[in-house]
Amino acid sequence: MTTSQTSVRHADTTGRTANARPLRTFLALDAAVTAGNGLIYLLAAGPVGDLLDLNTGLLRGIGAFLTVYGILVAVLATRKVPAAGPTKAVIAANLLWAVASVATAVFGWFDPNTVGTVWILMQAAVVGGFAVLQINGLRRLSN
Repeated sequence: MTTSQTSVRHADTTGRTANARPLRTFLALDAAVTAGNGLIYLLAAGPVGDLLDLNTGLLRGIGAFLTVYGILVAVLATRKVPAAGPTKAVIAANLLWAVASVATAVFGWFDPNTVGTVWILMQAAVVGGFAVLQINGLRRLSN
């Protein structure tokens, strides 16, 4: 490989890494919020369940899932350039979570109280927002 080819390759890698910074940030924020929320559900299922009028077993199950999911998203966020496939899987999971959360609130699944319903809708908005930010970050990476 010639020096000019090495320079071009290095510049391309540096540019991709710089373009990946917003995506990595959005993935890292998603991971922190998700894992933090999961840990709260795991460790404080009783008080949270009382506040939201949700079953503590349900909250612990969701908490375990969210904690593991958050850790996996955090691992993805540590990559210099997150792979498109896993990133798309995170985006799809976030969109699915947001839609399922809205459906849960609209149809009254799990019978939360008003505070619980508002909390579920707020989570839907945050998770949907992360998905939109991650979509934009992935698009920026593709350009």
